[in-house]
Amino acid sequence: MNWEQPVTTAEQPAVCPLRFDPLAPEQLRDPYPLYTRLRAEQPVFYSAEHEMWIVTRYDDVLEVLRDHRTYSSANAVQATVKPPPPEVLAVMQEGWPLRPTLTESDEPVHRRLRAPVSRVFTPKRVADLEPRLRAATDELIDSFVADGRADVIEKFGWPLPLVAIGDILGVPREDIPMLHRWSYNWLRLLQPTDPVERRVGYARDVVAMQRYFMAALEERAARPTDDLMSGLLAASGDELTMVEMMRVPMNLVIAGHVTVTRAIGNGLVALLNHPDQLDKVRRDPTLVDTMVEEILRYESPAQGLFRTVTAETELGGVRLPVGARLMVHFGSANRDAVFDDADAFDVTRDSANRHLAFGKGIHACVGAPLARLELRIALPRLLDRLPNLRLAGPDATERDVIFFARGFRRVEVAWDV
Repeated sequence: MNWEQPVTTAEQPAVCPLRFDPLAPEQLRDPYPLYTRLRAEQPVFYSAEHEMWIVTRYDDVLEVLRDHRTYSSANAVQATVKPPPPEVLAVMQEGWPLRPTLTESDEPVHRRLRAPVSRVFTPKRVADLEPRLRAATDELIDSFVADGRADVIEKFGWPLPLVAIGDILGVPREDIPMLHRWSYNWLRLLQPTDPVERRVGYARDVVAMQRYFMAALEERAARPTDDLMSGLLAASGDELTMVEMMRVPMNLVIAGHVTVTRAIGNGLVALLNHPDQLDKVRRDPTLVDTMVEEILRYESPAQGLFRTVTAETELGGVRLPVGARLMVHFGSANRDAVFDDADAFDVTRDSANRHLAFGKGIHACVGAPLARLELRIALPRLLDRLPNLRLAGPDATERDVIFFARGFRRVEVAWDV
């Protein structure tokens, strides 16, 4: 398994005087005041610590997302410009290359990868999942409703989206906890802040996940079923190799549950911290759709992705050399002044909400319809079935340290039994 090191420039750009450290406790807790200053004072700036440019303003982020030729997606998820240590690389060599994937590919490869996925991951397939999603939602709530208190992330936030994407893929329910651990550890591997021995363990999980889905595809090639993996095999024909197809369910599992898990936690905390908005949703169920879009804008679960400049260009008044590494910051863009009173959480915000939580352009999230469906079901059902739902004290929440996937590791809630 190779690890591609992004190209960086030898030039020494001017460094922003404001401290950008997404892992600092104060920025994990509330990064938005800093984003406001950055957009006003230096919307495109170089972070020497992270060895990349940070893009914070809505129009600039949108320009990058739409111009896939100037801004390559080849390393869109990899959060570091530094390759892993030898111990980690040795483990990863036991598997297959992680790229290219839907998220981390440019044209024409991206089109070739996306076409068979789009043919089988259809709106009808998502819509047909709704009854099973509603049943799974109630089944999960049934498991803790009598307790009066729970960590809603552990009991509900991550199991529900994994059940959804697992059912589409044809993954046995008993494998769901394992897939969750593997997915989370892949993200931890991409953000190299842990000791080497832990990162070696994360690498082993990534390889195990690859082998799991390769075996699943080989089984379906021999004995087709009616799930998405069989559909992918049938739809791709000779377009994709088995390794390329194996990456598809892996990426759907990771992106398809991490984003929704984050959004469930972010949305629930936002509602509980804004009782006036919660009351509006309780009184008017027709606000559910605008509520979901506002949650995605207000606390974007994907704070941003990464791009590499392919030709010298100018962005936000800043010259970017070939090889410049960018973080395009969805979370900041979604609080820009293109939104009225952007720092306010407003569940009645215009339904034409132009947020960038699912990206734009050719890399717009293929799983966005499923994510929206899950949120439209999950949050109202929690509010309906857990009377007087509230945060369980001043220390009820704990932010996760994976900065590019903003969300909670723990959300303790209580309700009346």
